Amino acid sequence: MSYPAEPWALQGQLHSSAFLVPLVEVPVDLPPGCSPVRVGRFGVVGAVWVDYEPGGVLDYRELMTVLLVRKGWQVMPTVTHIWVDSEASRDGGRALWGIPKQLASFDFTGADFAARDDVGPLAAGSVRPLMGLPGRWPTNFRVVQWLGGKAKLSPVRSRAAISLSRAAFDADPSGPLAFLAGRRPFASFTLRDFEMSFGSR
Repeated sequence: MSYPAEPWALQGQLHSSAFLVPLVEVPVDLPPGCSPVRVGRFGVVGAVWVDYEPGGVLDYRELMTVLLVRKGWQVMPTVTHIWVDSEASRDGGRALWGIPKQLASFDFTGADFAARDDVGPLAAGSVRPLMGLPGRWPTNFRVVQWLGGKAKLSPVRSRAAISLSRAAFDADPSGPLAFLAGRRPFASFTLRDFEMSFGSR
């Protein structure tokens, strides 16, 4: 295989912002049995920058957007768009978990981020940490995607220092993340120095 077997042990820095977006504007093919979490006519969309650092099974950079959905009594994200700068991550994400990873190039400079693919710019952003919570906090959830015509649920287990952040996210209005263009997040946070296990044991 051109990618590691699951679960992937990963570490690094993660910055996420949450938006309320009219559901009719969110391009997503929901996995079977899933429905969006609704706030009136809006859905909850997350935009996430990740720097997976050396020390894990892979090191690479990532930009993704997720939609919060329900499957039965469980609430979890489904990935709507995602780009990485690692062919191994792209191939493994697609084959193991049905995550539709594509390739892009990234510019991570301090707390400023940008990504572009072969067509053009995707998004740019910046993050300024505010208040940090004491200690390191566990975060355990599942990601749901289409895989083999079924809903694939993949467990994620992580531990990290958590900070509330002030973030800007500027999606290119002519690109695939145009549904976020001009929108401001209602909340942002950072997982500092996270350690993550992605996938089944």
